Amino acid sequence: MSAYPRVPLCFVLLTVSGIALAPLTWAANLGEIHALARAHDARYAAAREAWRAGQEKLPQGRAGLLPSLNLSANLRHNDTSNAEYTSRSYGLSLSQPIYRRQHLESWEQAKLLGLRAEQELAVAEQELMLRVARAYFDVLLAEDALSTVRAQKQAIAEQLAAARMSFDVGTATITDTHEAQARFDLVTAQEIAAVNDLEVARRALEKLINREAPALARLDEQARLPMPQPNDMNAWVTQAERDGLAVALQRTALEIAQREVARQRGGHHPTVDLTASYSDNRNVAIGGGVTGNTRSGMVGIEFALPLYQGGATQSRVRESLALRDKAQFDLDEARRQARLEARQAFLGVLSGDARVRALEQALVSSQAQLRSTTLGLEVGVRTRVDVLNAQQQLFTTRRDLAAARYQTLINGLQLKAAAGSLAVEDLHAVDALLREHNG
Repeated sequence: MSAYPRVPLCFVLLTVSGIALAPLTWAANLGEIHALARAHDARYAAAREAWRAGQEKLPQGRAGLLPSLNLSANLRHNDTSNAEYTSRSYGLSLSQPIYRRQHLESWEQAKLLGLRAEQELAVAEQELMLRVARAYFDVLLAEDALSTVRAQKQAIAEQLAAARMSFDVGTATITDTHEAQARFDLVTAQEIAAVNDLEVARRALEKLINREAPALARLDEQARLPMPQPNDMNAWVTQAERDGLAVALQRTALEIAQREVARQRGGHHPTVDLTASYSDNRNVAIGGGVTGNTRSGMVGIEFALPLYQGGATQSRVRESLALRDKAQFDLDEARRQARLEARQAFLGVLSGDARVRALEQALVSSQAQLRSTTLGLEVGVRTRVDVLNAQQQLFTTRRDLAAARYQTLINGLQLKAAAGSLAVEDLHAVDALLREHNG
């Protein structure tokens, strides 16, 4: 006789409809997990520091247009064949660029580099939201898989106990018992794998938030998944090509490359600087006396025209032209990729919604089939193997339905990411579809 108690069918149906792994407890939603990840994720923290570093390009570029002031001083002991003396001198020099084409282009580049740093941070923000959403729903999916396996195990144990009882009293053959035992052994192995998968998913989430993963709010089974607004793939593709963050980033990279071409060509241009200097030189002979003291001051305009630098300037121009062309091709690739990702995500939402509706209907049919098969067993027209098959179909359908709902939500977030419009508010919209507690 099995040690497993008999479990009513209604309990099996209720158990598999949700995760019955813990008592009622408040759980973190997607927005709360994102807030934790934003504060603790190492990859996002690195992107934030890269943004801070990128902001320093602005003062660096502006420095080339501002005056430079230098102070110099020296003290020397001199011993010659005619005299031994000490010399002291100091000088102050000022240089203000009036025309330097390369410095002007460097300033424009610096502004673009600052913009690129902001765009890279925006990409990191968007990637963090997607990584959090995937990790969040991976945990829910793993919990669903474990719940399904455990519900299967409980149902098979019930059937195994009943088969053994029937065999003991001589109303059934040993075949039903062997079938139920084989299924029970298989589902036990599946349970071990499901426990491992859940641990892996939770560790991945913990990597993002740098702490133990809390209980997670679950998707309300009655919630209707939102459709794209507007429900027009071409509109999303156009927006992705125009506003996608990867496209904007490559567009800025192209502008930087174009400025680099102008900067390198500036190596052929003359330079004009305003210069001023003052110096004071004093020589003090050993044993007293001052000789050779001079003071001088100078203000002027300096003009320089590069004539030949061994071909280095022309080589740098050719290099910058090639890199500009590369940036143009990178921009073309980013636009094509944005169009592809928008189409894939849009179709993913539509097909996901259709799959969800089909699985919802399949779930209703599976529940009806299980009830009728169980009734058929009671009147002797169905076997226990038939009941086990019906239960397996019900459990699998419910798990697949949950997975389809999760993937549809993720596709919706990916669609907005492709269009460059994914924001924290979109995570809060998903939170509205979640239950506030596990139970």
